[in-house]
Amino acid sequence: MSKNKLEEILERGLYGTPEIRPEERKLFLGTIAERVHLALTNNQVRKKGLYEEAVEVMKKNSDVQLYINGFLSYPAYSNYIQEANKHSVGFTIVNDGHPTPLGIVLASSRALDTPEDFFIKDDEFYRDMPDE
Repeated sequence: MSKNKLEEILERGLYGTPEIRPEERKLFLGTIAERVHLALTNNQVRKKGLYEEAVEVMKKNSDVQLYINGFLSYPAYSNYIQEANKHSVGFTIVNDGHPTPLGIVLASSRALDTPEDFFIKDDEFYRDMPDE
């Protein structure tokens, strides 16, 4: 076994497998931006009811996954889980200790062909996003 290979194995054992775009994954609840169909902020998720755009993404895309910010209370996102179950969409509650302004991310398992603006920019969006 070469010295470089041994060092690589030791590095992975000590620090884990290197991650692609770690900052982006922290923001988007474990996925990367090129896979995102729709992202809602924490305040948007807490808003009563469902965003119709989220329902449409779940209806139209068979390979979509729902990522939920684990720092939100269950009543805030339970309606999204119920909707995901209606459309056989899997979901993951992400509680990795990284604070993010995003509450829900709907993403594919692969990169999307057409990059688009995946945020809904209403009043609730601007309350969560940090000033630049």
